[in-house]
Amino acid sequence: VQLQASGGGLVQAGGSLRLSCAASGRTFSSYTAGWFRQAPGKEREFVAGISYSGSTRYYADSVKGRFTISRDNAQNTVYLQMNSLKPEDTAVYYCAGDRYSRLGRTTNNYDYWGQGTLVTVSS
Repeated sequence: VQLQASGGGLVQAGGSLRLSCAASGRTFSSYTAGWFRQAPGKEREFVAGISYSGSTRYYADSVKGRFTISRDNAQNTVYLQMNSLKPEDTAVYYCAGDRYSRLGRTTNNYDYWGQGTLVTVSS
């Protein structure tokens, strides 16, 4: 499975962006998918996750109520809708896939990673 993240960019505080993660391989629809982010000088942190069916979604407290994760298994794509963005959301965002379908929040729960897309939120 290969993952390709896109949709990052520069946005003002309070604005919105939608990230996409396109996956190759039909098996991705059976994987848990997640979004992580990494700010300069910081460790990669969990942002949001979604079960293979889309029935379970879970978020980091820092983004709950502002970000929404979703997926379209017919298109093999996972999305992250980000609203009410803050400067502290600035980071490289990575999508990830877990072939064991756990609902994990740590990087070691995920087997496949995209290349990252940069989100910059200006104040």
